[in-house]
Amino acid sequence: MPYTSAFGPTHSPDPRVSDVVGDAGRARAPKPPLQERSYKKELIPDLPSQSRILTAAAAVNATAREPTTTRRLERFADAAADASRGLPWRVKGSPRPQPPIRKIPASLLPPRRPDPIWWSPRVRGSGPRSGWRDRDFAVADLFADGFVCGVVRRKGKKDYSTAILERKKSPNRLVVDEATNDDNSVVALHPDTMERLQLFRGDTVLLKGKKRKDTICIVLADETCEEPKVRMNKVVRQNLRVRLGDVVSVHQCQDVKYGKRVHILPIDDTVEGITGNLFDAFLKPYFLEAYRPVRKGDLFLVRGGMRSVEFKVIETDPAEYCIVAPDTEIFCDGEPIKREDEERLDEVGYDDVGGVRKQMAQIRELVELPLRHPQLFKSIGVKPPKGILLYGPPGSGKTLIARAVANETGAFFFLINGPEIMSKLAGESESNLRKAFEEAEKNAPSIIFIDEIDSIAPKREKTNGEVERRIVSQLLTLMDGLKARSHVIVMGATNRPNSIDPALRRFGRFDREIDIGVPDEVGRLEVLRIHTKNMKLAEDVDLELIAKDTHGYVGADLAALCTEAALQCIREKMDIIDLEDETIDAEILNSMAVTNDHFKTALGTSNPSALRETVVEVPNVSWEDIGGLENVKRELQETVQYPVEHPEKFEKFGMSPSKGVLFYGPPGCGKTLLAKAIANECQANFISVKGPELLTMWFGESEANVREIFDKARGSAPCVLFFDELDSIATQRGSSQGDAGGAADRVLNQLLTEMDGMNAKKTVFIIGATNRPDIIDPALLRPGRLDQLIYIPLPDEQSRLQIFKACLRKSPVAKDVDLNALAKYTQGFSGADITEICQRACKYAIRENIEKDIERERRKKDNPEAMEEDEADEIAEIKAAHFEESMKYARRSVSDADIRKYQAFAQTLQQSRGFGSEFRFSEQSTAATAGAAADPFASPAAAADDDDLYS
Repeated sequence: MPYTSAFGPTHSPDPRVSDVVGDAGRARAPKPPLQERSYKKELIPDLPSQSRILTAAAAVNATAREPTTTRRLERFADAAADASRGLPWRVKGSPRPQPPIRKIPASLLPPRRPDPIWWSPRVRGSGPRSGWRDRDFAVADLFADGFVCGVVRRKGKKDYSTAILERKKSPNRLVVDEATNDDNSVVALHPDTMERLQLFRGDTVLLKGKKRKDTICIVLADETCEEPKVRMNKVVRQNLRVRLGDVVSVHQCQDVKYGKRVHILPIDDTVEGITGNLFDAFLKPYFLEAYRPVRKGDLFLVRGGMRSVEFKVIETDPAEYCIVAPDTEIFCDGEPIKREDEERLDEVGYDDVGGVRKQMAQIRELVELPLRHPQLFKSIGVKPPKGILLYGPPGSGKTLIARAVANETGAFFFLINGPEIMSKLAGESESNLRKAFEEAEKNAPSIIFIDEIDSIAPKREKTNGEVERRIVSQLLTLMDGLKARSHVIVMGATNRPNSIDPALRRFGRFDREIDIGVPDEVGRLEVLRIHTKNMKLAEDVDLELIAKDTHGYVGADLAALCTEAALQCIREKMDIIDLEDETIDAEILNSMAVTNDHFKTALGTSNPSALRETVVEVPNVSWEDIGGLENVKRELQETVQYPVEHPEKFEKFGMSPSKGVLFYGPPGCGKTLLAKAIANECQANFISVKGPELLTMWFGESEANVREIFDKARGSAPCVLFFDELDSIATQRGSSQGDAGGAADRVLNQLLTEMDGMNAKKTVFIIGATNRPDIIDPALLRPGRLDQLIYIPLPDEQSRLQIFKACLRKSPVAKDVDLNALAKYTQGFSGADITEICQRACKYAIRENIEKDIERERRKKDNPEAMEEDEADEIAEIKAAHFEESMKYARRSVSDADIRKYQAFAQTLQQSRGFGSEFRFSEQSTAATAGAAADPFASPAAAADDDDLYS
């Protein structure tokens, strides 16, 4: 029979299938039809959580022990509907009616006769309660699983982009802990863990670590070991390439054979100075009746007498894993092994790569899955990818990622450095490339990594050499010729992806292009932790703060920063270190630790490698060093500091921050200094662009310079781009006479498009400074480009006093110098003019001081005895007389006519653009919206702020 649900008619329930409880144990529902869904949206926000819970709880009390059938669910929903209407309600069979919970407007409520639920009651899935017709369960179960009054909690859509990186839950994946006994052949587990893994005391287990490393050990029970942990000593951890806190997997390994022969050799640096038979002194006591398992390639440490010797298992017979029994032959003939051969520096793993989580997930999907599980692609019926192109700025970790992937997958890694395959003989270069691919196919599964691929595969139409064209064609045919299941993957790396031939960048050759960009703050913290994991850090080192202060740094820059901090630590100890000594005292070595101050010093001397051409040393200028201009400072703080320090506020108010500011005003008023102060205050990168230097004699080169500067700023965001003398490159279009091909107009057009196309996610601010605002193109001054036009006037009396104090803060000034009088007298002087007065007074003081010294020397020569009785030197300082002399030559750099021009321009700008209009909402509209939520635009305070925005 048809059912009438709370949201309209629905389908009859099907007893065979069920849809109430899903796999995760939560109530689920099929998507309702369109009109029903909109009704549901109206209803749900008005059902308070308290009323839902109380309603359901009371209904549960009444029906808890009754099996859930359609009829029971019907009663439950009836009661819920009554309760939410604010009516007294009851469930059939309960002793008495219950009081109402909360009154809800009738318009939002369903009709009186609801269905058990608003969807048809069908259950699907393999959860604990699937198939409820076969297994009875109570309403309490439904309520516990999230089924309350027909309100369903829907999960957000899961992001699967990094699913491959998630740690899979498995009972045999255990966390590494330090061993209590120092035996190389034993690992300890909690008895419950052993029971879960079906292991017994003395069993042999296979342990799998990182970089495809594994080893074999005997397992023992340890009550003190925590449950999800496995205890192993340092030797086992080194063989597995893991550290404390890493995860290893433990597997049963029952059929390990006794070894017939094993070949073991010592590491050379551990046997220096030892004489006698190593077998009798070390190996025989170690293996005697111990039945130790060994694996080919493993290292182990043996203590004997006063020394410890490290050995390596070179060969085992009959298998890679075996147990050394009493009848196993042990060979130790041969030269000791050098440690350099054992520990390769390029052996990096996923743990050594930080700040590229999403990119690593993509690379592992494209490389590891086809190499390890090709059947996944075969079952779906698609070909696995053949090539990946990694691109990004130098030092971001492209080559490192490729090495890590090769080491972790265990694939054969064939490295081709781009320029290496070039040869002077005709046809030799292509032959080198063919040999590389043949070698990789023989050793499959393998990864061919072509570093600096842009050097051997440039765009064919732009290359002059015939060899380069033939190499590109050869590479294209080789990548096409790779069989779909040959298990060979080609990876390319470049920092110039747009210079590669387009034919290489299609699907089937380089299938995926992955941007290994500049890491964000979280990424930088990951990289810093990787680089400092072996460093001796003091307790005060705050890596989070360092990550916050290193905007625009790539992995290589952060590595250089850590090295610089360590060098700074060593420099401080140089006074107690003697370079001539062969050894350094152990006390000195133990006392050395890198502190936060060392990192701060290193931060001052290093900068992002991407900005080394354009970066400007930001002087230590703060707001306190700039006299006056309080309104300008506040404006700048709101424009530049707020988006960097409080991005969540802009998100909350749904507005993107403004992109630019134009300072205009007379020369020498501190426009450049203001820009540097804001860059220093908000800890952003600072790029200073001198307008004229963008222009070059080559056609198209000037626009390319503009584009390059903006690319660099975006790469090192948050960044302040400061265009000094903006009028030199942003004059009104069509006004430049005798301009070669309209270069200035093209530069301006490029500037306009770059400012419009700036990525919203990148925090890049533009500050322009000019003393000729009247000739700047109006398109540049519109909101959205240079939003805010700020007039920097000549300093007033108070500001002039502060400028005098700032200029003379490091100079010895006599007490009788009245700076207030100077500030009062210098009406109409700019900051640069005041600085010049101070410099001239200082020069006079230096001249007088030198003359006195010369006079004293002369007198000393004439009468040496009299000089002994001479009185002590007077203190050298700048006196009032020096300032009086300096003021005779003081001049104003800005005339009254110029000031009137600037004021007239500011006034014209305000009038033409309608600045400072006294807009208010009418009282009627204010009254009409009084009942609604307050509108921020209606507030007089906001309007008042707008008034003095450009005052």
